[in-house]
Amino acid sequence: MNLPERIDSDLKDAMRAKDAAKLGVLRMLKSALKYSAIEKGGAESQLDDAEAAQVIRKQVKQRQDSIEQFEKGGRPELAAKEKDELAILTAYLPQGLGADELSKIVRETIAEVGATSKAQMGAVMKALQGKVAGRADGKALSQEVQRQLG
Repeated sequence: MNLPERIDSDLKDAMRAKDAAKLGVLRMLKSALKYSAIEKGGAESQLDDAEAAQVIRKQVKQRQDSIEQFEKGGRPELAAKEKDELAILTAYLPQGLGADELSKIVRETIAEVGATSKAQMGAVMKALQGKVAGRADGKALSQEVQRQLG
């Protein structure tokens, strides 16, 4: 079962269970997926798992930004709601890389590319993007590459 099908199935389960919070998040996610599919290739277009995961990551990033803003603005009740939505969304993303795994992959990629200075960081980052495929945050990747090249 691919990711969009799994989301549809979970949406139906949330309807049956009358889980309003999960239902709202999944409807919003399904809408974002459909919108992205239409942008890609028209009304009948379908997203593959990688494209669907990218849409979910975008939704996760929006929730993280909202949580930060609500906490700065002194609105803990809204931040808590966003955190609940974030937990639902992250269940659909692939398992992230641990610090040790990330460090190992970065070290191997630097060796493959033959990078020796921060000037070659772009080549390393480009090679890494394909390897980690959304399992690590770009900011964390960048920091680790800088640490190892510095």
